[in-house]
Amino acid sequence: MADAHSLDALTEALRRLPGVGAKSAARMAFHLMQHDRPGALQLAMALSQAVDQVQHCELCHTFTEQRVCSTCLDPSRDRSQLCVVETPADQAALERTGAYRGLYFVLMGKLSPLDNIGPHDIGLQKLFDRLGGANLPKLESEFPLVQEVILATNFTAEGEATAHVIAQALRETGLQVTRLSRGVPVGSELEYVDLGTIAHALVDRRSTQG
Repeated sequence: MADAHSLDALTEALRRLPGVGAKSAARMAFHLMQHDRPGALQLAMALSQAVDQVQHCELCHTFTEQRVCSTCLDPSRDRSQLCVVETPADQAALERTGAYRGLYFVLMGKLSPLDNIGPHDIGLQKLFDRLGGANLPKLESEFPLVQEVILATNFTAEGEATAHVIAQALRETGLQVTRLSRGVPVGSELEYVDLGTIAHALVDRRSTQG
């Protein structure tokens, strides 16, 4: 629209959301401007606040507004278990099952050579430091180190490759390394899998070592 550059900019911004194409973004933009301007302001304020305040937990790398997230600070969590997931959304999906009471490490991605995403891009060294006890804040260093690593990356080609690389790197550490059961469908992402399936996959996890 030649005379509505701000509306065009809003449409382009909405297109950055996953699964939102040009037509969907335009519908959202027109709806907000025509029918829900208070909602548009609320959305803008919420986004601005989140960008300003949300950061990564120093221990597990998930999203939090504190230096260390509430899950890592929870004394009732089993600190001998560390579940490795790709994203905070995957962590949230596992939490909703109620089947897991250990700690987490969020990779913030997965290995994808075609997209030039390697080990350094997804924080693998931070994971290995976490498991080795290096660079831990004083609060966490007072607790026992992890004994079992649960690889809960997605059952996509990239997720499987990521789990394989981690398992190989940890093979000589003496840690027990397990993988989610195949109850989670191949090619699926945890965020969209039903909670019962995720819970069973956690309970039936398998060792990655032959």
